[in-house]
Amino acid sequence: MELFSGVLPYFIDLRFVLLCLAGAAAGLFVGAIPGLSVSMATALLVSLTYTWDTADALAAIMGVYVVGVFSGAVSAILINIPGAPSSVVTALDGYPLARRGEAYKALLYAAVYSFVGSLFGLLALGLLARPVTALALRFQPMDYFLLALFGLATVGSLSSGSFAKGFASALLGVFLALIGLDSVVGTPRLTFGVDRLNAGIPTVPALVGLFGFAEVLSAAAAGFADGEGGGVGRERPPLRTVLRELPRALYYASIGTLVGALPGAGTPVAAFLAYGEARRIVKKPSRPFGEGAIEGVVASESANNACVGGALIPMLTLGVPGDAVTAIILSVFYVHGLQPGPTFLMRSAESFHAILAGGLLGSVFLLLLGLLAAPRISRVVRVPRRILLPLVTVLCVIGAYACSSRLFDVGVMLVFGVLGFLLRRRGYGAAPLTLGLVLGGMMDANFRRAVSLASTAPNPAAALFLRPITMILLVLTAATIVLNIPAVRCALSRGKAAKDG
Repeated sequence: MELFSGVLPYFIDLRFVLLCLAGAAAGLFVGAIPGLSVSMATALLVSLTYTWDTADALAAIMGVYVVGVFSGAVSAILINIPGAPSSVVTALDGYPLARRGEAYKALLYAAVYSFVGSLFGLLALGLLARPVTALALRFQPMDYFLLALFGLATVGSLSSGSFAKGFASALLGVFLALIGLDSVVGTPRLTFGVDRLNAGIPTVPALVGLFGFAEVLSAAAAGFADGEGGGVGRERPPLRTVLRELPRALYYASIGTLVGALPGAGTPVAAFLAYGEARRIVKKPSRPFGEGAIEGVVASESANNACVGGALIPMLTLGVPGDAVTAIILSVFYVHGLQPGPTFLMRSAESFHAILAGGLLGSVFLLLLGLLAAPRISRVVRVPRRILLPLVTVLCVIGAYACSSRLFDVGVMLVFGVLGFLLRRRGYGAAPLTLGLVLGGMMDANFRRAVSLASTAPNPAAALFLRPITMILLVLTAATIVLNIPAVRCALSRGKAAKDG
């Protein structure tokens, strides 16, 4: 009751509401442009809010944050260029839907379930901040490594074809993630003397190349340059049909909230894990996953938007940012004299209520902007492909350059575009490679840290594996890997068929 009474005054404060709406509109605009991430939008806004009242600054920033996470799905669905790493999973089924003439339907589901995920994560922030933080604190480096390995083990859910090819693509991604300064000794690794690679492969240009520019090359090679794009589609599914996915979406949102509360894990891990769960629990999808299954869009958007509330939990209660955006928001706190930590919820209850109110209002504006803007934005697929493909190419170049204002990043985008094109031609998926690229650094750093810490223990093996969370993750990972082996899957299928017969 105290939480409700603290949040309610912000809902009827017109200034607070309008600032949150302005932030939401900015988040939608910036996040939907390939290469311009929600982190960039938040950083730009922070520079404007130093002189603002604390509540006003939090209203605008939460509007940008909540809607910006969703907006990456717009370009992912319409032109197959993920606006953020987490939107890669949305593109797996969202873009095939757009190619089938169902862009409006894909954006509609993305908006509705982004709202559901955001609302779930923020309610968890308000009600469960302390217990979720206590759980997150129990994770050790080996647990983070196993969490990343578990995500990598779901590569079978991202490969519509051969599991072996998907796994090989994922391993290539892990290898590419190791390029840069060694996380332990700080020496260049696999850079071949290229100083620009000391910071590693830039993620956003790589994603723009793997999905956006590779799509241009594939379309041109297939002779689609003079064809037409798919229609928008104005199918309005009944509300009952849309809400049919709600129970599963709440499960995906719980995954997103827990992963978001783990510092450094972030939205890509949540989206990949939720998609793997969708492949496991949805027995009869609307279409095969990877070919336009609306259930895939629901899983990705529910999980990555739930990370908003989850990532704020360790930031507020421990002063440890859960992702890049909360690290930027943390700077706002320090500028305005706020001190996140174990006593923050008691000493700065007013600011906590402002964050929660801003997030909840941002979720409402996400839904409204998504539903109102979807029919207009989705018209981009009506543009003839002989016009759309050059425009997408220009967006790829601008998006890659906008990240760090370096021509080197444009070169990275082009190289990964050619790589993505060649992988497609030979039946290797770009999504498993992306998964390896996102998780590789996390796996490397945490495994080496875990081994280093365990080496000083009397029993290193026990120190590494004999903890409840570690054992649970180890069993889940091993089971996932075994069940994804083609021979095991065939044996299980024959056994099930024999039982049913």
